[in-house]
Amino acid sequence: MQGIYLINEKIHINGRPRNESVDIQQSALLDFMNKESVVPVKLNPYQLNQHYTIPHALLYDLKQHKKQIDCLLMYSNESIRDFAVTYPARWLILRSYFDRVLTVV
Repeated sequence: MQGIYLINEKIHINGRPRNESVDIQQSALLDFMNKESVVPVKLNPYQLNQHYTIPHALLYDLKQHKKQIDCLLMYSNESIRDFAVTYPARWLILRSYFDRVLTVV
């Protein structure tokens, strides 16, 4: 199964600093991917990280590649809430590129 994972660099998990929150998200997502045999997909060869941090950038890359992916992985619903509430139409379009949207928490 192929997947893309999204990390929100702006949330604080359990009141922890942002850098620790990013580490928590990344660790949980990578553990989940290893257990479920999810292979990360990198759409943009110029992307520095294996994961996405900006939903707009992810949507742009998905539109460019016109590729259906098995799953979008996120730490929790909180990690996408601001984007989904602020840009509901874009969130629906982004979700349409994935067969499943999964959270690990």
